[in-house]
Amino acid sequence: MTSAEPRPAARSDAEVVAGLSRLDRFLPVWIVVAMAVGLVLGRTVDGLDDALDQAKIGSVSLPIAVGLLVMMYPVLAKVRYDETHRVTGDRRLLAASLVLNWVIGPALMFALAWLLLPDLPEFRTGLIIVGLARCIAMVLIWNDLACGDREAAAVLVAINSVFQVFAFSALGWFYLQTLPGWLGLETTSADFSFWAITVSVLVFLGIPLVAGFLTRTIGERAKGREWYEETFLPRLGPWALYGLLFTIVVLFALQGDAITSEPFDVVRIAVPLLVYFAVTFALGMVVGRWLGLGYAKTATLAFTASGNNFELAIAVAIGTFGVTSGQALAGVVGPLIEVPVLVGLVYVALWARRFFPSTDAARGVTRD
Repeated sequence: MTSAEPRPAARSDAEVVAGLSRLDRFLPVWIVVAMAVGLVLGRTVDGLDDALDQAKIGSVSLPIAVGLLVMMYPVLAKVRYDETHRVTGDRRLLAASLVLNWVIGPALMFALAWLLLPDLPEFRTGLIIVGLARCIAMVLIWNDLACGDREAAAVLVAINSVFQVFAFSALGWFYLQTLPGWLGLETTSADFSFWAITVSVLVFLGIPLVAGFLTRTIGERAKGREWYEETFLPRLGPWALYGLLFTIVVLFALQGDAITSEPFDVVRIAVPLLVYFAVTFALGMVVGRWLGLGYAKTATLAFTASGNNFELAIAVAIGTFGVTSGQALAGVVGPLIEVPVLVGLVYVALWARRFFPSTDAARGVTRD
């Protein structure tokens, strides 16, 4: 199979779900189990959360880093890097992604935090930080499960990473100090580490991106694209979900006690998050359909707009306000809500393919 050959036509959502492996098909079940296991471990094993929290280099948690790297590497090894030019040349997709991620997303989270948590300043600040941390990791999993465009996802994640390094601190200052001051609201002082943000991007995207690119390049040169995509990738693919489940267990083990000790606080934080994920995903799908991007790119646009970089948000909240702060708890609740909600949105996206023209659906990316 050469790079010039067309992709196979996309299957219906029922055919896609039926063709998934048992691991993929029951992913919501495995995720719930992983969350429960993490919560139980964090609640019952004395000192486990402290031991996991101390296993870090700088601000990077080693257990979470291992899980994310294992999760992202197989997905990035699937990307056809010789086809990314068709994404970088699509100005409609790039412009829509930048607006949704860096204008609408943070503004929406700011509005929801103030509207729904006016009496809880620590949680409100934590949610605003979550809204500023655009997703560069788990979005690749959700996009792949929804048969989104892998090359588009790789490009958009890379762009978000660059913007994250340079825009996170400035937007944090704007949404925590400047805009509240203009509106006569309470302001919050925060000093974000430029180096911590840069390290997060380099570790969680740079390493698996380089590894994925080298794996495809060397593999195709050695044995050809047909062997690489039909023999090698099916063996490598399940490791992405293994890494996802491991990451979830570790994350919830780290904060199991905090989550289970304050269930009402978790509910208060969850409400604006639920609204945020639903609205940003819907906007991405509607905008993509309106722009005529086709299903695959539209799904990618929606998932990259709705996901968040929970590791960065938690690290910034802990580093700035402390591990026991309300801001840190809000960061932890982020993935507690995001993971099951975005898994559900995978099925929503597959169902929504029927609203895209058949010529657009034919460009969809089927799973290896």
